Amino acid sequence: MIILVLILNKRLRTVTNSFLLSLALSDLMVAIFCMPFTLIPNLLGDFIFGQAMCKITAYFMGISVSVSTFSLVAIAIERYSAICNPLKSRAWQTRSHAYRVIAATWLLSIFIMIPYPVYNLLHPFQRMDKSTAHNCRLTWPSKNVQQAWYVFLLSVLFFLPGVVMVVAYGLISRELYRGIQFEMNQKRENKAHSSNGAAGVQHCEDSDGCYLQVGKRRNTMEMATLTPSTSAKLDRVRSNASESKLVAKKRVIRMLIVIVVMFFVCWMPVYTVNTWRAFDDLNAIRQLSGAPISFIHLLSYTSSCVNPLVYCFMNKRFRKAFLSTFSRCLRPLRVFKDLEEEPGTTGTSMSKFSYTTVSTVGPP
Repeated sequence: MIILVLILNKRLRTVTNSFLLSLALSDLMVAIFCMPFTLIPNLLGDFIFGQAMCKITAYFMGISVSVSTFSLVAIAIERYSAICNPLKSRAWQTRSHAYRVIAATWLLSIFIMIPYPVYNLLHPFQRMDKSTAHNCRLTWPSKNVQQAWYVFLLSVLFFLPGVVMVVAYGLISRELYRGIQFEMNQKRENKAHSSNGAAGVQHCEDSDGCYLQVGKRRNTMEMATLTPSTSAKLDRVRSNASESKLVAKKRVIRMLIVIVVMFFVCWMPVYTVNTWRAFDDLNAIRQLSGAPISFIHLLSYTSSCVNPLVYCFMNKRFRKAFLSTFSRCLRPLRVFKDLEEEPGTTGTSMSKFSYTTVSTVGPP
């Protein structure tokens, strides 16, 4: 749904949404290549898809996870530049630059994950009932290579991205917090100013001379009495706008905290376990086999399910575009349904009416 909304709405083709589109594609790849090819072998106790799919699925699993992580880092850096250095960021934050960064993340991921199709192999084993089944797993040439690989993944796909996201979103939160403090100070000053203005108006209304003038002087004084009222209305508008800004900034800070927490909760267990298994395979298997390792895999897949909700559906502008897009898609169906229910409508007239209606339908 995110991919459709971002492609069909030209107004949403921004720098940040370009990264979100790449993130949505990588998360979709996780859903297609990771989840089924992990769930089905776990249920059957056998990898039934063959040697070629063993290599292909492992390769695309690695690419999708890598692209997803790099996309989160790119979004964090882009948001930091846009919020903390807005003037400098305008010079280079363009869609063409975003496309180059996205292409670089995909190419880098494709290059990094080459060991998966090389070393991922099917291994036969015998079940309790004497039947033969297969495991699809990495077979490294030596223990040192295996350890180096998982330390590399822990550093490149978890530790460094986590540090970048924490620093970037921490600086953004600090900048937004300063803005909140400024808005609150302005709000207090406006309240003090409005209270002083109200006192002046009350004094003028109680005075006998306010409405006893004639000619231009009287009109001038009447306008003077109206001016504070208009000013009070403007102050209320400014106060409401200031309040909405405060709420929006607080909401953004909460969202940034959720993003960082979800990243560490979803990915830290799986990278930690993989590194543990590389250095102490027997104890790791003994402690984590069965439900624990399945739960850890589930946590890593949860990241792909949470990303669309956090990055897109928590955004009010995206939700409006989403409803607008799918309402336009469903509108022709409603037209056909209404015409089918209308008695006496022939097939020819319905086709003609539907064609003209769909052709003239525009965005709301």
